[in-house]
Amino acid sequence: MVTIDAVKRFFRTPKGLVTIVLLILVAIAAPPEGLERVAPGLISAAVVAGALDAVMLRRLRQRQTKQKWEFPSGAVLSALFIAMVLSAREPWYVTALTAALAVVSKYLLRTRAGNIFNPAALAVVATFYVFHTAQSWWGALPNLPPAALAVLMASGVFIADRVNKMPLVLAFLGSHFLLFAATTFLGDARIVAEIFRAPDLHAALFFAFFILTDPPTSPVRYPAQLVCGVIVAVASFLVFQLSGAVHFLLTGVLVGNVYEAWQRGLPLTLRHFAVSDRR
Repeated sequence: MVTIDAVKRFFRTPKGLVTIVLLILVAIAAPPEGLERVAPGLISAAVVAGALDAVMLRRLRQRQTKQKWEFPSGAVLSALFIAMVLSAREPWYVTALTAALAVVSKYLLRTRAGNIFNPAALAVVATFYVFHTAQSWWGALPNLPPAALAVLMASGVFIADRVNKMPLVLAFLGSHFLLFAATTFLGDARIVAEIFRAPDLHAALFFAFFILTDPPTSPVRYPAQLVCGVIVAVASFLVFQLSGAVHFLLTGVLVGNVYEAWQRGLPLTLRHFAVSDRR
């Protein structure tokens, strides 16, 4: 049985704090975007991912400790990220299927230490090639007045500090904007001008603060964070320059995930239903 104390303890954890911050951003971003467009994908993704993960978690716990049902916090977070990144105009079932794929991926693509890839990023990139999904990053507040950028920055800095990933964030953002700024001097500035304004500016900040910093798939030690941040920025930049793919940021973090797995000395394996509740 869930108690008030248990709920309070959850919302003091990094997962709980991220959940609160994301819900605040949703509450701010949804009205301008249109509640009738946002709600179906957001709710369906959370319900489908949460239900699927809850069943998987219960199956795992029964094998080992026979524990009762537990709240699938990691799956709900992945669903929120997916819904806030994909265009609100995507059919609700596309968002829900993407969220379901995120849950499945964290149980299949993993090592003994946990999942290798950020589930939300992997799922969005994968389903792009199936449904040709659009990304508006509406959850990053791109359609609001400039003051909203301060809200995004403040909430992002708060979360990055709590999960101890500020070097990772700064290394990525510094490298990201430096690479694109250099491009404006070496080539046609119009090609990359969009990177420095909404929605791409907001997307980069949201990505750096909330997706790149995913604790299970990002480095812990500061030197590794600095290296990983640069790797993600370079990989994202190359994907953008070579293909212009809308998922260039998310592809970059997947490259960073592989680097982190290699740093840990953990080979990529396919493991079925290993126990770990990951975001």
